Amino acid sequence: MLRDVSFHIDTSSFQFITGPSGAGKTSLLRLLFLSLRPTRGSVRIFNRDAATLPRSAIPGLRRRIGIVFQDFRLLDHLTTYENVALPLRVAGVDDSAYRRDVIELLEWVGLGEKMWVFPQVLSGGEKQRAAIARALITKPEILLADEPTGNVDPPLARRLLRLFVELNKLGTSVVIATHDLALMDQYDARRLVLNAGHVEIYD
Repeated sequence: MLRDVSFHIDTSSFQFITGPSGAGKTSLLRLLFLSLRPTRGSVRIFNRDAATLPRSAIPGLRRRIGIVFQDFRLLDHLTTYENVALPLRVAGVDDSAYRRDVIELLEWVGLGEKMWVFPQVLSGGEKQRAAIARALITKPEILLADEPTGNVDPPLARRLLRLFVELNKLGTSVVIATHDLALMDQYDARRLVLNAGHVEIYD
């Protein structure tokens, strides 16, 4: 349970959320993604109070937030390309308007040659990169990533971190929940350390 947690995510900022297992990292990301509402206190997303948001406003705000789930959540009956394009397809965007963007993004994350295969033949690291690409395709203002390097080896973890850093340089605020101290030591960024429901901030 989170208690007395208070912090602000600045525009174009980069931060890690860390803490022991069960400290509330995933719950905090769910609050930021508006899939969980606070029982007390206030969570403000883009100057809107999450507790009082009408349901009709949530999809529009979520389109400004990208999220990478710990378990990927790729759809097995869709190709890599189709999985990445899915958020735009659901939003009613015509394929001709986003096809080039999807292809360029898949090449950027190193999946250009795996564009038309199904998730069953992708490795864990490739699935992770596909999930990251899907989170980025809507060009979000904030990217939330839940243990994005938890299922990959150290070299790939470093590569994924470089992708997040490059994305941040392009203007997206990045929030990575992780317990990987070695990963955090590779990049000088703010750390929000959760423990017993509280947060300590190290800039």
